[in-house]
Amino acid sequence: MAGPSNFASVKLPIDLVEQAREAAQPLRRSAAGQIEYWATLGRVVEHSGLTAQEAQTAIEGYEAAARKSQQTRTVADLTSRLLAAEVSRSLAGRVREVVEENRKLAN
Repeated sequence: MAGPSNFASVKLPIDLVEQAREAAQPLRRSAAGQIEYWATLGRVVEHSGLTAQEAQTAIEGYEAAARKSQQTRTVADLTSRLLAAEVSRSLAGRVREVVEENRKLAN
């Protein structure tokens, strides 16, 4: 006879299991692993005293700030690269090349 298991069977709504499968796939988790992850997050939120809505708002704020920061870095990087190309005159030369290629294609 096998020893005691660290797992227990639980009945869950099929919609929740399907949502877990979809969410788990890009993260290479199983549906059970995804549900366990969500349960852990729920325990953390509950323990912190936040409501689910407060936690969601905090997460959305964090993600928005992260996106804005990434966009700012991307714009700054692009601007810096364009300025470097302009200083080295390679930008103007490349623009002339593209214009000339387009003229040849148009004829």
